[in-house]
Amino acid sequence: MQILLLVNGSASSVTARTRVLIQTALAEHHDVRLAMTSRRGHASRLARGAAATGTDIVAVLGGDGTLNEAANGLVGTECALAALPGGSTNVFARTIGLADEPLEATDQLVAAIEANSIESVGLGEVDGRYFLFHCGSGFDAAVVEQVERRSALKRYAGHPLFIWAGIDTWLRHYDRTRPRMTVRHEQGGVDDSYFTVVLNTDPYTYLGSRPLSLAPQATLDRGLSVVALRTLSLSAMTGLLSDLFKGKSPQDNDLVHVAHDLTELVLTGYGPFPHQLDGDYLGPVKSLKFSWCPQALRLVKPL
Repeated sequence: MQILLLVNGSASSVTARTRVLIQTALAEHHDVRLAMTSRRGHASRLARGAAATGTDIVAVLGGDGTLNEAANGLVGTECALAALPGGSTNVFARTIGLADEPLEATDQLVAAIEANSIESVGLGEVDGRYFLFHCGSGFDAAVVEQVERRSALKRYAGHPLFIWAGIDTWLRHYDRTRPRMTVRHEQGGVDDSYFTVVLNTDPYTYLGSRPLSLAPQATLDRGLSVVALRTLSLSAMTGLLSDLFKGKSPQDNDLVHVAHDLTELVLTGYGPFPHQLDGDYLGPVKSLKFSWCPQALRLVKPL
């Protein structure tokens, strides 16, 4: 097969040695080209170009943001996406069953390609851009913004940095005095969300080796799930985090709105609200319109 190995050399877990070893392993049985990303949006253009010239697989060694860009370049083509963990958290790679260590994951990838384990999977889409695992609006996007302001620290203090940013954002960088958006979909909705996550897969993220599961029902072969927090009070947040660490996902109640198997939904702000896509901060918006797109992307899945 023809494989493009797409590498973000700035990603947290990527080293020159790792890149060479992965390229060598893939090249034992396949025609492999190497491309390095150099700026935001570059991975999308490289992936789109590879698909247009007959490449069979684009293997991405980088973080979730680079993987998202490549996926957007491959949607609707016959070229398949293969994930390799190169970031600080690697949510999507781990969600589909890959090891969090790049060389171990490469062995899994080689075996999957040999077995032709390639499937068409569904993606979420919001305002013209696709996402692999989730879109966060409100508080969690504000946390991602604080992390990205300190991007140089992610390579050395990834998970502690996210914990610190979450606490700092809750205390100083997010207005907790009023709801920020309405949520509307075919099953209903709410008018008082402070923080909304739309999920295409689960878990929401990982903290070290521990998955934080918001919606186990969210998988690549069914519609979107939404989890909207209707308060950011200390007691509610403490209770939610305690449940997540115990493996308990939130249920629909007076404090949290939860719905599954959605094909469309709309978030409308009471003013601009921040949002992030697959861990990539995209800035403030006034509204977001989501849809679920079945069989949008060909994906190499580990055995």
